Parts: sequence; structure tokens; C-alpha cells
Amino acid sequence: MPPRSTYLELSEDAGSAHKFYEVVVSGTQVTITYGRIGEQGQTKVSAFATAEKAEAVAAKKIGEKVRKGYAQAVRGARARRAVTRRTMVSTRSTASQAPVLWRFASGAAAFGIFVDEERCWVGNQNGDVYTVTHGGTVTGHIRLPDGVKCIVADDFWIYAGADDGRVYDLSGKVPRVAYEIAEDVDIYWLDIHDGVLGVSDRAGRLTTIDHEDEFQWARSGEGNAAWMVRCEDDAVYHGHSRGVARYDAADGTPVWHTGVDGQVLFGWQEEDAVYAGTSHNKVYRLGKEDGAVGAVYRCDGAVFSCAAAPDGRFVFAGDNHSSIYCFDQSGERLWKLATGCGSAFSMQFLDDRLYIVTTNGTLACVDASEEAIRAAQAGTVPEPVDVKAAASLAVVEPSVVLESTSRADDGIVVECVRDGDRLRVRVLSPGYDPQWNVQFPKGVRQAGARYLVQGIRSSERGGFYRAYGDIKRLL
Repeated sequence: MPPRSTYLELSEDAGSAHKFYEVVVSGTQVTITYGRIGEQGQTKVSAFATAEKAEAVAAKKIGEKVRKGYAQAVRGARARRAVTRRTMVSTRSTASQAPVLWRFASGAAAFGIFVDEERCWVGNQNGDVYTVTHGGTVTGHIRLPDGVKCIVADDFWIYAGADDGRVYDLSGKVPRVAYEIAEDVDIYWLDIHDGVLGVSDRAGRLTTIDHEDEFQWARSGEGNAAWMVRCEDDAVYHGHSRGVARYDAADGTPVWHTGVDGQVLFGWQEEDAVYAGTSHNKVYRLGKEDGAVGAVYRCDGAVFSCAAAPDGRFVFAGDNHSSIYCFDQSGERLWKLATGCGSAFSMQFLDDRLYIVTTNGTLACVDASEEAIRAAQAGTVPEPVDVKAAASLAVVEPSVVLESTSRADDGIVVECVRDGDRLRVRVLSPGYDPQWNVQFPKGVRQAGARYLVQGIRSSERGGFYRAYGDIKRLL
């Protein structure tokens, strides 16, 4: 019997959906290809014991999509829709210049930033991710297939959410796809906690996906354009055009909803509070337990980004006029200064330094110490160092190709096994529970294959392991 293809599309002119989904059945094999209309998409191939089983699985998949609004279509009849990006309305600040120590031009508008004790990460709209030391030396360059929306950390792991609907694990030598969410979700922002991914999207939805890249739950919310999601052990915080909500992390049960003045454009969290920056020039501090407003921080323009010191003693914000602000905990404005390099799309504070990424693609390090700020307000600032990436810096791209090794004593051995119609990875090395699954890149899984990983850690809540570091195919 020749292969049989079913091609479906979902396109909502006023919404975020603009996807295709194709199922091809050839004997005992089912090939599913999906993605944004006009793009090549992603492909998954599954083999089954009988042709009847393959037909049944294909029919189930097609039925699920039809119930979600997909309909049969002709490939190529509908054009690709452009990826939604935040409008870059940015003007020059009239405030005094901030004390910028160094700045790095990444090459395109930048949304993604993460800063830890070792380095700074910046990801831009071209898909370029760079690592830069705190002293201003570029040490790495990763190129992803599409623009980077955000960069987040989850313990040891660093993830980048991209416009191709994938979330990439950047923690090893080579980026690997950790989550694939292009079928149903158009990413605006994401956060990850203990392997569970939270995604907010253009339609105002909140979706969570577990460590095996499998759907957990979704909520529609009360607004649209959801630019805020923050996750922790027992809660997910979601900000959109009509306010901020808290949901139970386990099952998505609503806990509270607080309306704010304007559309939420950015979110931050500390131990006891979440912070929401809005289009009406304000940052709100909300109590995590009840959503009560603890303080309001007033800026002079729409708030593109916000952050806080770890103990909440300082709150920072960046507006659409290329200004950055600092407030005390109660809401009193301490200072307002100009970035000199665009409006801050995202920011993070660490060790008296404020790191920002901007509309013109600059990663900048601002000296936020009291002494430096006083000098800046008086008109004295250092000459910023313009950081350049060395021409010889290697560019690393995502790959499903693995190195091979025969030395099982150089790491921890795991094995890929078939569990129904899914592939799972479990630990073979002694000292681990052989029944726990391992969070492991799907793109390199092959039934019966064994792998050597650098390390294995138990998740915080238990029940599964997480692989980290380099992955090699064990011969």
C-alpha cells in the first residue's frame, strides 16, 4: 500500500495559531511533521508492531488536531505568518547618563539575559547567544535557528526559548532541544523550575510541560499578550493584559488574580513577592500568598523590564524611553538615568551591578553602587569599554550528532528503552533507581542505545533524574 498523507492547518487571523500538521502512514511507520505554516517544521518518526496499530495511532493524532480546530488544507496555499515580536517603540532618555562600565553589541535587538557568578548570557533576535565575563570578555557564541525570546536558569541548566517553538538546553558543549512546543504554543515568555516548563503566549494562555516534554495543563487566563510567567515549587505566576494570576503548579487550579493598571509587559520574582511591570508606567509588587499589592513603583514611560535585589531592598525598572530606574522597597524613586544604548528589554541585578539587554541589541553592565550613582547624577561617568567578540571565536550550533566512546567508567551509563509508544531513558549505573526516568534530549534517543553522561541529579521533588553535561553514545 502506498504511503497515505493527511495535511492539516490551523490559522486564526486574530490569534497566535498559524500551524500545520501532517501525518504520513507507510506500513507500520507513522511520520508526523508539524510547525509554522511556510516553514520546514519538525519531524517525528514512530514504528509500530503492525500496520493496524500504525493506522490507529495516526487516526488518533488526526482526531486530536481536528478537535482543536485544525482542518484539511493544501500545502503552500497559505503564506507564512511573521513571528510576533514586541514593538520597539524606544526614544532617547533626557536623564543623566548611567555609569556603564562596558557594553557589547550583539547584532540585533536582545530579549534574553541571564547572569550568574561566572558569566552573563545574552540572546538576540537573530538567534545569536553569547557568553560574556563580568569583566567584559566574550567567551562563547551559540547560533540557534531562530530568534531568542528569553534565557532562564534552572539550577545547573541554562535554557533559551526561541521563535521556532523550541527550548534549547545550553548547558553542555552543544545545544540540545529540551522541549518542543511549536504545535500549540506561540512563545512570548517562559520559565523553568525543577524541569517543569511554564510558557505564556500571545493569546494570553499559560501552558506547563513536564520534564519528559509532555503536556501537563493549560489555562486561558483573563487577557491576552502574556509577557510574564514565573515558576516555583508550588505555584506559577502569569501576567497578561488584564493583570497577574497565581495557579497551583500541580494542576493549574486558580489561586488568585490581581488587576493592575495597564498591560503586564514583564515579570520578576523574589522569595516572597512577584513584580509586574506595566504599559502604564508602573511596577507592582504583589504578595505571593494572596496577590495583595505591597508597593507601586512609578516610572515616566511604559515599563519594558524590571528586577529586584535578592532581598527586595532595591527594585529596578527600564522604560521605553531608554531610562533605567532604582527604587527603595517602599516605592520611593532613588534615581533615574539614561542607558545610552536603547531601552532595556530585560535586566538582572547582581553584586551592585545592573545588567541590561536593549532594543538595539546591547548587553550593558551598569555600576549601580551608591558611589557610582552619585557621581553619575553629578555628571561624572566612566568611559564605557566597547566589547568585541574575537573573529576567531567558534560558533556552536544545535546538533543531534553524538560523539562515541567505549569507556563506561568516564561517567554514568543510561539506556533508552521503549515504553509503549514512547522512548524513555533510565540509569544503568549502580546507586540509582532503575525505575526513574531521566530528563534527556528527545532528539538523540534511540531504542536500545546506551549513553554516557557527565552527571545525573535527582529532581528537587524526586521521581525522576536530570542528566547534565556532555552526552556520548556508548559503543
